[in-house]
Amino acid sequence: MAVDFGPLAQLVGIWKGDKGMDVAPDPDGTEENPFFETIEFTQVGDVKNAESQVLAVVRYQQEVYRKSDGAQFHDQTGYWLWDAEKQEVMHSLAIPRGVCLLAGGKVVSSQNGETVIEVAASSEDPNYSIVEAPFMSEKASTKAFEMKLTISDTRIHYKETTHVDIYGGKDFKHTDENSLKKV
Repeated sequence: MAVDFGPLAQLVGIWKGDKGMDVAPDPDGTEENPFFETIEFTQVGDVKNAESQVLAVVRYQQEVYRKSDGAQFHDQTGYWLWDAEKQEVMHSLAIPRGVCLLAGGKVVSSQNGETVIEVAASSEDPNYSIVEAPFMSEKASTKAFEMKLTISDTRIHYKETTHVDIYGGKDFKHTDENSLKKV
């Protein structure tokens, strides 16, 4: 039986983009980092939870490099999950700073070969939440995460905002945005 990857089927493959912009917190305000990146999505298949929920799963690896010096400054891995019965999308991710999250959401639009997905997580949400190491909780705590992902056969565009409590209680909206092409 074929796995129903729903809107995630379009993700599978290798994607590259060089128009990224990272707007990050800095002790003196804001730091902007133009970047390029590669994201590889691979089909895992389906998984069954508690003998009743079936999820289609796509794994990904994201590597991000500064344009200014070519140095890698972000590495992220995770899964996109599709629950066809509930028409729900989930996005789990981990970054090597001691931060993991599970965001949930829906397909908000699917027309003309383009699919728009929005997911969110919050430290206050008991289901779609954020887990972090004690150091991060104390120094740079992630309070919320939102992502809008637009997918077509040849292009992915994403914009994500991570709300971070950093530098003495400053609530900073850390954003990343990029358009990638399938290679």
